[in-house]
Amino acid sequence: QVQLLESGGGPVQAGDFLKLSCAASGHIFSTITMGWYRKSPGKQRELVAAVTSGGTTNYADSVKGRFTISRDNAKNTVYLPMNSLKPEDTAVYYCKTSSYSGLYGYQRNPLQTWGQGTLVTVSS
Repeated sequence: QVQLLESGGGPVQAGDFLKLSCAASGHIFSTITMGWYRKSPGKQRELVAAVTSGGTTNYADSVKGRFTISRDNAKNTVYLPMNSLKPEDTAVYYCKTSSYSGLYGYQRNPLQTWGQGTLVTVSS
């Protein structure tokens, strides 16, 4: 019902800049929260950053001051500009959204949707 298309990942060098984008499509009535998670081999998936429809943001301590999350509600798109990338940032980044479907009326709980992931590789 909801599809998430991530883009912007790729191989970069330490200190470089990269911007991730995620566009949500489908029968969406409204999107409550949009965010980014990341997963590297041997580690648990962790929250990188998230933003609510009202603009409230939340960041992992490791990316504060370097990454900035933003969203375009009209386009149902979330962005993650990443500055001063470090080798530790290497991971598959996944977009995640919490939304209400446009196919139904009242819904008690929003739908959680995950994207396919985009790989970011930061070399020393």
